[in-house]
Amino acid sequence: MIKITKFGGSSVSSAGQFKKIKGIIESDPARQFVVVSAIGKRDSRDSKVTDLLYLANAHLQYRVSCDDLLGTVGQRFCEIARDLGLTYPISQEFGRFHHRAVAGDYTPEFIVSRGEYFTARLMAENLGFPFVDATEVIAFAPDGQIDMEKTAAQVQKAIEVHGRFVLPGFYGAAPDGEVRLLDRGGGDITGAILAQCVGADLYENWTDVSGFLSADPRIVDNPKSIARITYAELRELSYMGASVLHEEAIFPVKEAGIPLAIKNTNRPQDRGTIISEFTDPTTDEPIITGIAGKRDFVAVHIKQNHMSNKVGIVRRALTIFERYRVSIEHIPTGIDSFAVVVQGDDVKDCLYSIVADINTEIEPDEIEIVDHIALISTVGRNMPHRPGVSGRLFGELGRAGINIRMIAQGSEELDIIVGVDDADFEKAISVIYHGFIDSDENVITVAELEQSEQCRQKKNRGF
Repeated sequence: MIKITKFGGSSVSSAGQFKKIKGIIESDPARQFVVVSAIGKRDSRDSKVTDLLYLANAHLQYRVSCDDLLGTVGQRFCEIARDLGLTYPISQEFGRFHHRAVAGDYTPEFIVSRGEYFTARLMAENLGFPFVDATEVIAFAPDGQIDMEKTAAQVQKAIEVHGRFVLPGFYGAAPDGEVRLLDRGGGDITGAILAQCVGADLYENWTDVSGFLSADPRIVDNPKSIARITYAELRELSYMGASVLHEEAIFPVKEAGIPLAIKNTNRPQDRGTIISEFTDPTTDEPIITGIAGKRDFVAVHIKQNHMSNKVGIVRRALTIFERYRVSIEHIPTGIDSFAVVVQGDDVKDCLYSIVADINTEIEPDEIEIVDHIALISTVGRNMPHRPGVSGRLFGELGRAGINIRMIAQGSEELDIIVGVDDADFEKAISVIYHGFIDSDENVITVAELEQSEQCRQKKNRGF
């Protein structure tokens, strides 16, 4: 069995965390490939090394001294090396980097990547593993996307030479050999790419939480953790604001059919969350898997009598939004009206121009702007197997005095999205959580699932 283990910034923030990682790796011989982020915060007053490097680079761009910033970064690395008794000459190596960075010898992306680079250098010695630089493995194509064919070939070569290894996340090499960064949180993506290239049996993402939570702990006290979730459910929850790992980290392992585990570096004994393409239930399962949401959406309501008899009016409206490069979230429709729901930040500088174009090109009877809307997504792969979930959800919100401004549901019935006033956002999430996830009724039995699946297959055969 092969496991890819990726450790986030909080997991590598101190010598003590390095020791925990060594125990985790040594406890399972399947953990042969390790990806690390740059060292992160030790506490709320601390700074992430990547943030400090970004700030140092900004100072360099404006010809302002960044010696104190780079000195702080170097000190963090030196403290870890000293406390662990490592022999890697981090003081001299970082000193050379510091000197050349100030002299203008490095690109901004190279400077920022050194957080992961030096963390991986120290982690490799800590574990007794070979170090492989990400520029030797992760290959970018000319269009800025990952060249998976070249990357896979380079991964196999690294395995042939080194066997197991530690790899820094977050960066790779452009076709000209220069360092190229992934998006922030790109260490998760690096781990997923490596898992796909190696053909791993499991991709473990180690962080500071014991799996994926069913609701935001800032809103709901001690929300339940999710034992198992599908990639489709995770995609829905992540898009609506639930964040444990980088969204783009899902796709490489999903395409390869590799399960992903979210684990807690500080509590390795905890079960965590398993994310996989399919679930094969052998025990009772939850009906609602999780709840997530975002504030500050805007709905542009377009009304016109006999709209249902006019062809192309929705398309023409969407073309206007596309002209301003605004992504559409939802399009609730009626007989003589429809609404275009977008994120408020996306239209803060162009909303009135969009409305003016709609008036000119579509000539509706009325346009109404409704802002300060929050969207809340209630997600569960088992909702289609239990009738009445939607009605119960709306009833819970109604009894709590929460006005529903919008309703949407995907064709696969994986989620129910409701729009409420921003002021009701946290209350609505709490109501849904306690009405469903925290309820003894949020359970569907294996027998119910099997019966529902048999009915679905019978119905499909009827077509």
